[in-house]
Amino acid sequence: MTINKKNERMKILAINPGSTSTKMAVYENETPVLVKTIRHSADDLNGFKNISDQFPFRKEVILKELEKENIPANDFDAIVGRGGFIKPVESGVYEVNARMKEDLVKAENGIHASNLGGLIASEIASTIPNCRAFIVDPIVVDELQD
Repeated sequence: MTINKKNERMKILAINPGSTSTKMAVYENETPVLVKTIRHSADDLNGFKNISDQFPFRKEVILKELEKENIPANDFDAIVGRGGFIKPVESGVYEVNARMKEDLVKAENGIHASNLGGLIASEIASTIPNCRAFIVDPIVVDELQD
């Protein structure tokens, strides 16, 4: 899957929601411009009944951090989220689609903050012309040889 056909500048936002933090990074091509771990206190997260309810909070934390660092939130070519509990797949990069988002929201395969990665990536990418959303190596990947 090729995103950047002309070898032009590629700007990527990577998002990794964890149980008590949201890690994020901004890359221009292979160069990290911002690498940040945002810690969430128990008070930050106690008001949410379940992990999926954290979606707007986590998205806003990311957007505020971009603003604080003077990185325009509408200047990305791709947004990449940590892959969550979707149906089992091989390791790799997957473009976020409606079926995947449904799996992440229903959480039938498991509940974890990483389920928010693809959802947030898709939401932010949907506001940027020509920006695509992906997940990478979802946590359901198991290619261990016996």
